[in-house]
Amino acid sequence: MSEDTEDKASKTEEPTERKLRQAREKGDVASSREAGNMMSVLALFTLVAFVLPVAGAPLLGVLRGVFETAGQVTIGAGGEGIRDVGQVTWALSRGIGVTMTPVLAVLLVCAFAGIALQGEVVVAAERIKPKWSKLSPLAGLKRLVSAGNLVEFAKSLVKVLVVGTIALTITFHAVMQLADVEGLVPEQMPGFARRAAMQILMLVTVLLAFVTVADVLWKRFEWRRKQRMSFREVKDEMKETEGDPHIKGKRQAIQREKSRQRMSQAVPRATVILTNPTHYAVALRYEGGADDAPVCVAKGADLMAAQIRRLAREAGVPIIENRPLARALYEVARIDREIPVEHWEAVAAIIAYVLDLGRNVRRDPPKGSSLRYGD
Repeated sequence: MSEDTEDKASKTEEPTERKLRQAREKGDVASSREAGNMMSVLALFTLVAFVLPVAGAPLLGVLRGVFETAGQVTIGAGGEGIRDVGQVTWALSRGIGVTMTPVLAVLLVCAFAGIALQGEVVVAAERIKPKWSKLSPLAGLKRLVSAGNLVEFAKSLVKVLVVGTIALTITFHAVMQLADVEGLVPEQMPGFARRAAMQILMLVTVLLAFVTVADVLWKRFEWRRKQRMSFREVKDEMKETEGDPHIKGKRQAIQREKSRQRMSQAVPRATVILTNPTHYAVALRYEGGADDAPVCVAKGADLMAAQIRRLAREAGVPIIENRPLARALYEVARIDREIPVEHWEAVAAIIAYVLDLGRNVRRDPPKGSSLRYGD
């Protein structure tokens, strides 16, 4: 098995967004020639069916005027002759430009529509950079006989045969109709030719529409398959974007250690610890005159909640069990920020109870709360 085959076989992972973005930045996007071919035929059909009857007569009038006035135009000598030539050229160019404007408009609209049908429009300098590999005869021969080009050749051959059959069939019927017309005059020939051309172009446009839809879908599938990655490439990309897993683990360990140090300093200064009682723990601080509202100084779940309770016991901080309030504050409270206003009333009642405990005022805890440690 060749290296290329092994490489393709190993690319089993779907491409990441980063890989797709890098491909687009290099100008590597799915593109279909059939979209341009279809829009070219559609442009010809539009010109023959709609533009030619309107713009044909004025254009012939402009050209007829040139021939009719050819013997009447006087061209002077020197600078005057140049001016006379400029006037004649300007009159001819203006007349042709006015009559050809609809033609150019149709061509531009169809060209942009052909680009839009392919999906993404990417302008990348990478595609226009000269590459020495493209100048290699051997590389060019390999591209010429590649499977993709052979498929394109076969597809083009089939299209030529089908379009040729359509054109010959319609032309044959048109000629047979001309043969059956009695008293045929030359002035009728353009109408017959136009109708036959419209039929050919309309059928070819419909045919190419189906081919274009199938080709666009296939090219997008092929492009995405070409962007597939091997497991190693995905892993390497994760290292580049998120860092090496070992380094990332060390960084997370350092962050956890800093968090533990910060918690060990914040919990002893807390006013009260609210617990769930075992799953959640929230440390709140309220100092009259310094805090406008209770502040969350630490919070944690499971093992971290147990650590908070241990530090609180060692520092003698009251621990109050209030399951719904502890869980709610764990979800919404932010470290070193005042708790949300909707919890002020419930927390204020608990803090007032804790302060009374500090003054040796014994009373029942607020409804839904119980003292776990601190009495």
